[in-house]
Amino acid sequence: MGIKRASIIACFLLALISCISCDDNGVFNSYQSMENAIWKRNEPAKFVFLMQDTVNRHNLFFSLRNNQEYAYSNLFLIAEMRFPDGKKVVDTLEYEMTDSRGKFLGTGLSSIKESKLFYKENSIFPVEGEYKVNISQAMRKSGEIKGIKELKGITDVGLRIEKVSKK
Repeated sequence: MGIKRASIIACFLLALISCISCDDNGVFNSYQSMENAIWKRNEPAKFVFLMQDTVNRHNLFFSLRNNQEYAYSNLFLIAEMRFPDGKKVVDTLEYEMTDSRGKFLGTGLSSIKESKLFYKENSIFPVEGEYKVNISQAMRKSGEIKGIKELKGITDVGLRIEKVSKK
């Protein structure tokens, strides 16, 4: 690894640690890296978290990092949340990934963009215990029925939960 690349990575990690350490509302934040920046249709990103707060409201976000190999202006996801009591909720979601000129949305370096995408807003967790969230990509090429087996350009998929601040 070259000195320049190591310096960039070190700066990124330092900035990330700074942001996390200053975050009072963060309840859960985890990422799953996609091998070779390819998100396989049959391999969902899986997250497990323990929720004990059944009173306060929370916002849930998906965090996605994409590189320049991502070839689409949008992203379709299927999110499945399993509650501790066995209940399951499945959502099909669409997110814009580029502006009208094709420029990637999100923050970060020009080679990697990070997008913070709303999943659930002002939600209350009704049951105390272990929750499981699986996130699958559901992309397909225009006019085709079969989905894309290997979606290139997604480097990481994350789940973030923040307590809604009372103002």
